[in-house]
Amino acid sequence: MDFELNEDQLAFQRTAREFAMNEMAPQAAEWDEECIFPKAAIARAGELGFCGLYTPDSAGGLGLSRLDSAIIFEELAGGCTSTAAFITIHNMATWMIATWGTPDVLAQWCPDLTQGTRLASYCLTEPGAGSDAASLKTTARCEGEYYLLNGAKAFISGAGDTDVLVVMARTGEAGAKGISAFAVPADLPGISYGKKERKMGWNSQPTRVINFDNVQVPIANRLGSEGEGFRIAMKGIDGGRINIGTCSVGTAQAAINAAQAYMQERSQFGRKLADFQALQFKLADMVTELVAARQMIRLAACKLDANAHNATSYCAMAKRFATDAAFRICVDAQQIFGGYGYIKEYPLERYVRDSRVHQILEGTNEIMRVIISREVLRDGALEDLR
Repeated sequence: MDFELNEDQLAFQRTAREFAMNEMAPQAAEWDEECIFPKAAIARAGELGFCGLYTPDSAGGLGLSRLDSAIIFEELAGGCTSTAAFITIHNMATWMIATWGTPDVLAQWCPDLTQGTRLASYCLTEPGAGSDAASLKTTARCEGEYYLLNGAKAFISGAGDTDVLVVMARTGEAGAKGISAFAVPADLPGISYGKKERKMGWNSQPTRVINFDNVQVPIANRLGSEGEGFRIAMKGIDGGRINIGTCSVGTAQAAINAAQAYMQERSQFGRKLADFQALQFKLADMVTELVAARQMIRLAACKLDANAHNATSYCAMAKRFATDAAFRICVDAQQIFGGYGYIKEYPLERYVRDSRVHQILEGTNEIMRVIISREVLRDGALEDLR
């Protein structure tokens, strides 16, 4: 096992860090405060290939590994957690279209999606189907050359401001086997969008309900075969869990950087904060948790790259651990700042707000525990984890 990054990975990391520090961090507070969706900045990220990182090069992407992509996403999150998280969702949806779409669908969407000039949303969650995604109610009924799409999706990132929707809908029997996936142009007749949700964090990306009322979706826009949609969705979410976990790690790194600098500058009782052993120990624990989370994310990414049979379990473990650890780190960093950590002049309160949702989306961390325990209780499973 070699834990050192190779030359290409170091170059990716440097490029992403420079972009995050120059193009994202200076505007992140304004994007958050004004609820601005920074499409121009995302397009500039697309010019560097960041909008199609693991989409195959045959579809216009960079064709990078999940490990390489995680390294890049971590750096982007250090500039703006919310915007980086949307870029990861866009990457996931773009990869799904490129992997399961027909040649015509690829030609229609992938060149612009990978460049970031058009954007994608991922539509699985419904008002009545969150953690139990296999119970979704949105339907797609085949009528000649079209499917008629009816239903609603909830908590959709980018909704109302993106160009194509990767939608999971029921085409058959109840349960996971009756679900199919579609690439749906976001402006088709019959699609309407709810109000922009007012959220605790993630304010640089809009979140809305999407309603579908007899929307005609061409049969050619189906991704994969009928009944394959749930498997496609779960394939996407395995990578999505790595993505959101590494966004948490990048945010936690930014919080630690800020706390370390503050401890060197701030004095109380005639001493630098860095001289107080209690704070030294807190910082030591924060860094230890950060490194553990980062390595767990990278291990899960390697498992996914290798198509390991237990990759789903590793993705779930990495997501659960990294998002929980990173949130604690952000809270601890905020505590080090004292009252200043609570005001918006400093980024700590934003780090806390933006990282909190990572414990909820892409499967709640309680659902991650269900996935992990189900695997561990399988005969011989513990041998697989050694």
